[in-house]
Amino acid sequence: MSGQTLNDTIPYRTLFGVFARIGLLSFGGPAAQIALLHRTLVDERRWISEAEFLSALSFCMLLPGPEAMQLATWTGWRLRGTGGGLIAGLLFVLPGAAVVLALATLYAAFGQVPVVAALFTGVQAAVVAVVIEALLRVSRRALKIPAHKMAAVLAFVALALFGLPFPAVIIVAGLYGYLTTKATAPTPSGPRPWAATWRAVVIWGTVWLLPLAALVLLAPSFYAEVAVFFAKLAVVTFGGAYAVLAWMTQAIVADKHWLTLPQMMDALGLAETTPGPLILVTQFVAYVAGHQKDGWLGGLSAALITLWMTFAPCFLWIFAASPWLDRLTQMPRLSGALSFITAAVVGVIANLSLWFATHVVFAQVGRIDLGPIHALWPQISTLRPLPTVLALSAAYLLARRHWPLPLVLMLSAITSAIAAWM
Repeated sequence: MSGQTLNDTIPYRTLFGVFARIGLLSFGGPAAQIALLHRTLVDERRWISEAEFLSALSFCMLLPGPEAMQLATWTGWRLRGTGGGLIAGLLFVLPGAAVVLALATLYAAFGQVPVVAALFTGVQAAVVAVVIEALLRVSRRALKIPAHKMAAVLAFVALALFGLPFPAVIIVAGLYGYLTTKATAPTPSGPRPWAATWRAVVIWGTVWLLPLAALVLLAPSFYAEVAVFFAKLAVVTFGGAYAVLAWMTQAIVADKHWLTLPQMMDALGLAETTPGPLILVTQFVAYVAGHQKDGWLGGLSAALITLWMTFAPCFLWIFAASPWLDRLTQMPRLSGALSFITAAVVGVIANLSLWFATHVVFAQVGRIDLGPIHALWPQISTLRPLPTVLALSAAYLLARRHWPLPLVLMLSAITSAIAAWM
């Protein structure tokens, strides 16, 4: 595979239909979405080869942002250039974004009704099981050698006990992997597509950052803050949405006070049941925060700003870096950096699991401070039996019985509502 080879035999109409179907069926998080892309693009359509698919997947995992969405964008770019990339990427995101926006609107209007609140208690309990299942799944794939296991443990300790910032943990892990991997392969040969890269940087950097600058200069402070926060988040979203959820939750709940923790967990639960990237949870968060600030118009404005700041840079990364894919995949040090970033993500998700589980199963959670150590400290007497049972049941149904996630979330929500009604 060398550079980009356009396939003019695939009409845009066909490309649109295939990726529209993928976008509508992309439930279940990145693992299920990547499997859907593989089945459709490699096995059924044979538009790209197995080797191309795996090489592009490794490449997309090196980039910030949702890897499945960026893999779809890369495939469209590979087949029909920038137009194909836009079709594939937008259709992967927009169906889920429309559903999330509709759910956020209903949640902001009716989320405080007692029966609705009881439903979301069940959703929150199931989300604990979902995050723990993600932890187990990622750890099996990522922790291949003792050094990876140590990286995961150190990342967990850094976040759970010392409160170090998530981006710093990921950067240190990547640097360690890069510096400790031997460059055994020869320097990659072939053309260096600087012109295509700089053209993409100028065009898509402007598309992303010009609206950001306008919002910072002209918009009310809340909307400018929303734009800046989610633009920063887009740059550090390595390892998928789960990897940044703990940091995002802390910033949104504890620092900015845009949402409460139960609202944040409701957002994740709803995002789990919709098609598209899980990082669409940011759109839900922004709508609820904007609605609390300025009603439905404020919610809609914040949601659209967040959608732009989250996904516009994905096109920048793909269109600027894709011409270099052949060279990048021949560089073992980058693979080493990725492997340690992935290992550290296991520790990040473990910290997220602890955070969510503690706040769901205990009514009161404080903190213990011992010098540089700052850790969660739940009030044992405030253990909540129903969410605890629902979380354990959801874990069993997902991990042991392999029930579909939407069904488990629905059953957990209905059980919680019935228990509250009784």
